[in-house]
This record gives sequence, structure tokens and C-alpha cells, in this order.
Amino acid sequence: MRLSRAIQHPTRIVPLAFLLAIAVGTFLLSLPVARAGWGTGGAPIMTALFTATSAVCVTGLVVVDTGTYWSPFGQIVILFLFQIGGLGIMTAATLLGLIVSNRLSLGRRLLAQAETRTMALGDVGAALRLILILAVTVQLITAAILFLRLHFGYGEPVGLALWNGFFHAASAFNNAGFIRYAGGATVFAHDALILMPMMAAILLGTIGFPVLYELKREALTPRTWSLHTKLTLTGAAGIMIVGVLMTLLFEWNNDRTIGEMNVGEKLLNALFHTVNRTSGFNSVDVGAMRPETLLVTDAMMLIGGGSGGTAGGIKITTFMVISLIVWTELLGERDTHAFRRRIPTETARVALSIVLLSILLIALGTLTLLSLTQLDLGPVLFEVVSAAATVGLSTGITPSLPEAGQMVLVVLMYLGRIGAITAAAAIVLRSRPRPYRYPEERPIIG
Repeated sequence: MRLSRAIQHPTRIVPLAFLLAIAVGTFLLSLPVARAGWGTGGAPIMTALFTATSAVCVTGLVVVDTGTYWSPFGQIVILFLFQIGGLGIMTAATLLGLIVSNRLSLGRRLLAQAETRTMALGDVGAALRLILILAVTVQLITAAILFLRLHFGYGEPVGLALWNGFFHAASAFNNAGFIRYAGGATVFAHDALILMPMMAAILLGTIGFPVLYELKREALTPRTWSLHTKLTLTGAAGIMIVGVLMTLLFEWNNDRTIGEMNVGEKLLNALFHTVNRTSGFNSVDVGAMRPETLLVTDAMMLIGGGSGGTAGGIKITTFMVISLIVWTELLGERDTHAFRRRIPTETARVALSIVLLSILLIALGTLTLLSLTQLDLGPVLFEVVSAAATVGLSTGITPSLPEAGQMVLVVLMYLGRIGAITAAAAIVLRSRPRPYRYPEERPIIG
């Protein structure tokens, strides 16, 4: 009975739901009908598992070319998987229940709150409606723009342009990073009419539904914004500026990436690369980037997007809180505060836990991959961070990894999608607080 109650806790149902979705996706993708070409048989189980995990965890890392290896049925399965993975398994299920019954039980509110990071239980229903409206609207508008450009600008037939438009619009909004073109987004490196709509969809999915919900109500009154919204928007703006400047600085004369482009195209692709620190689309060859750019990208991928959005990483607010803690210590102040608000000690503890657990996960993944391959540290670390932060950017080594190495990335993608704290809480079933406190003693730090 106690184990049953523990498993039913929202933070433990979410990991199980993602596991179930991955299992179903793996089964569907292993069917012969999911693979392109008659008589080729079903996909190998590792290929199906890797692709299903990457789709459900909205990562975008692939071991085979999406557009040529998978049949239309297989691509529809992938589309469905990253749709429910981007919104969240529990969010999607709760949305369905809300549509059917037009009301939410307390249990469903708790499940949705655990996954969307909604600020208060009373806001769950309204937030879910906003998520549904936003997801449908953004994807349809982006799909329409892409369809028009692909049909009239590239001569794709109407049916193909419609499918490509919707597939990539959904992939962008959900930060999934799946693309049907063999060269990735590099085929559109000079086309702002393709890259800009995709960036807009990515950013709307990245910023986080709690922030969008608050902006919907109080967009014109910044003074009333919550600390969470202020930290998210400030952090996102800072990351964008630093990312674009660093990419331009290190890649400006790199002829293998943006070196031969004009100034406008360099700015466009630097911006696209920075925005895609969360989604995995690449308009230039990531494997050809300088080590400095890859290291900066590692940091941006690790930070990720906003809480409650479709992006991964430790989240922008976590990074901002950690930065504020360090700044507080440098100033010698007692309390950590921002925008005239004091940040509780409990929040700081959660932020530190997330960062340390994420770094530990990345370190273990990197060590394991290094032991399984003869690859250098740089590309291995990049691939591990991309998987753990559910980004999908790749230096190109993933398809060539041994199956054991690909399995490491599968585990990293799964743990990265459900979150470090959720993963730890799912393992540690003990949830009762201690009825006592030990005497306090301060160790020497530093």
C-alpha cells in the first residue's frame, strides 16, 4: 500500500509515463510499416529505441536520417511522440480530460502542476487552456508561413510543402529538432523567411508556459510581474546577447561555417544557432565550429530554456538564482535578492541540487562514452550535454557510436527530459520529513 501511494505521487508518475510513451514509440517504430522501402523489414530495436526516446524527450539526436529512413507512417509516429513529449505526457492527458469533461479533479491538477510548473493550483485549468491554444495557434501559423515559402520559393508540391511545413513547425515549437531534410537546416542557411518563423516558434516554446500565462494577463504592467517572469526574461535576453556575440566572435572568419557569408547572413545564422541552444536545428555544420564556440554552446545548452516550457537544461531561473547566490556571497550580504524580492533559502537549495545533479549526470555520461570510444573529449562532452539537456545539436558522432554508447545517450535524454530532481525523487521513495532536527555545526568552507 505504501509503495502504491509513493508511485502515485505526481513526481513519480511523470517518469513512468515517459517510459511508457518511449516503449510504445519503440514498438511502433520497429514495425516494418514504419521503415521506408518495401521488404526492408522493421528498424533494428536500438534504432527504434533511440529515435523514440529522442522524440518523446524532444531532443532531436538521430542515428538515421529522418526523411529517408522512416516511412510516412514512421514520421507520423515521430511527430506524435514529440508532440506529446513537448507538451508533457501528463499535460497532454490532462488536456484531453479537460476537453472531454470540462473540469479537473484535484489529482489531475496536481499532475499537471508537477509537469507544467504552474504557479498555483487555481491557475492550472486556465494555464492548460492557454497551452492548448498557444500550441495549436503557433504551430498552424508557423506551418502556414513555411508552406508558402516551401511551395512558392522552393517549388515543393502542395502536399509535400504542407507536410514539411507542419512537421517542422511542430518540431520547432516543441523544441524537438527533428528535420526531414538530409542536410538539416543548413539547406536554408541563407533564407530568413524559413529561419525566422522557426526561431519565433522555438522561442515561444522555450520561454515557458508560466511566463506566457502571466504575460497574457499583465503584459503591459511589468512592475506587477512575478520574480520568476522577470528572472526568466532577463536571463533569456542575456543569454541571447552573449550567445550571438560569442558565435560571431569565434566563427566570423571560419569559412566552414559563416565565414563566407555576408554580414546579414552571419547575424542571422549566429542568432539561429543561439536560439537553437534548446532545439537542435543547425543552419551551419556544428562539427565544423571552433572549439571555443562549442564550449560556449555547451554552457548555453546546459542552461536551457524557461521552466514549464518545451526546452530542457537546468532552466534559466536556476542559472539566475545560482548567479545571484554567488553575487550575494561576493557582496558579503546575508540574503539573496533580486528585483526587490528576497529569494528563499529553500529555492536556493533546489537550484544548487539541480545544478550539482546535472553536472554529475554529464560527468558520468562523458566518462562512460570516453571509455567506450576513442573519441576526443570535446565532441563527446558536446554530445553528452546535448543529450542531457535534450537539445539535439550534434557534432556528427552519434550515428557512429557503438550501441552501448547510443544507449548511454538514451539514458541521458530520458533523465534530462524528466529533470534531475524528478529523477532523484522517483528513486528516493521516502517522502516523510524527519520528526526531529540535529544540533547545528558549521564546517569550514573555502
